[in-house]
Amino acid sequence: MTPLPTHAYTKYEQVVYLQNNFVAPGVAHPIIVKSEHQGVTMSLTAVRLTIVALACALCQVALPAQARTLDEILQSKKIIVGVNPSVPPTALFNDKNELDGFDVQLSKKIAEMLDVSVEFVKLGANDRVPFVASGKVDYVMGAMTRTPARAKVVDFTVPVTTEANAVLTVEGKPFKIWQDLNDPKYTVAEVRGTTSADFVAKNLPKAKLLLLDDHPSLVTAIAQGRADASINVVELEVKYMEVHKEVKWKVLETPVRLYYNGLAVAKSNDTLRNWLNVAIFELQTTGYVDELWKEWFKTDNIFAVKPNPYF
Repeated sequence: MTPLPTHAYTKYEQVVYLQNNFVAPGVAHPIIVKSEHQGVTMSLTAVRLTIVALACALCQVALPAQARTLDEILQSKKIIVGVNPSVPPTALFNDKNELDGFDVQLSKKIAEMLDVSVEFVKLGANDRVPFVASGKVDYVMGAMTRTPARAKVVDFTVPVTTEANAVLTVEGKPFKIWQDLNDPKYTVAEVRGTTSADFVAKNLPKAKLLLLDDHPSLVTAIAQGRADASINVVELEVKYMEVHKEVKWKVLETPVRLYYNGLAVAKSNDTLRNWLNVAIFELQTTGYVDELWKEWFKTDNIFAVKPNPYF
């Protein structure tokens, strides 16, 4: 395409420039007519062809996916949910090779309340925010912790569950509390794109931070001695810890921090978020969330979210 000249052009000349550079393939350039008044003008045919050519050019530009409103979800009879099967028991593949787990069953219940079907999209930790922000999924779970940084890009529902972070390590390590890890001689393993990784980078700047792609890799790194510890929700790591039966695992007694997990929806998708808030309140007040947690985590949620009717 011819570069746009830098000197001052009249509006007529700018239209001519656009017409000459964007005319549709196979269409002959219309005659440009000289005018004594403006110097350069175009025939009516030229103007029409210019508009058509510009429209064709714009049609080639791919528009970003848009978040679906509650009405659009109801009309489609399907809700699309992002889950992370690398973080059991929030999500996992069962014996039938089907997606299952806390997040999956909760989403099936939400779909039932909406009277729609549910489609699950498998996501990694780094995919969660981009997929929901771009409208590829209607909402995302997968231990989705609320943070100010994430809230700039997506909106959160009221909390569904909590996470109590603790230090996972092995017997024989000398540190007693999580602050002891702030030493260059220690390596702390975390999953990319998680709040735990952000926490370690900010609060343990002297420690070596080993970033990995998923939770199985994190546990393996500690088991193999490539990392000394991880600050994480230990309940999420139990399945992978059981693979390394020869390792004597240890969890420091003092928890690090309490986080709140909600469902993340696209920014300003208020119709969906407001309905989800009502649904979550209903599921919490009836005891459904607590029962589901105990079913999948095999223990009571010590820091269970107390239902709040104001949201």
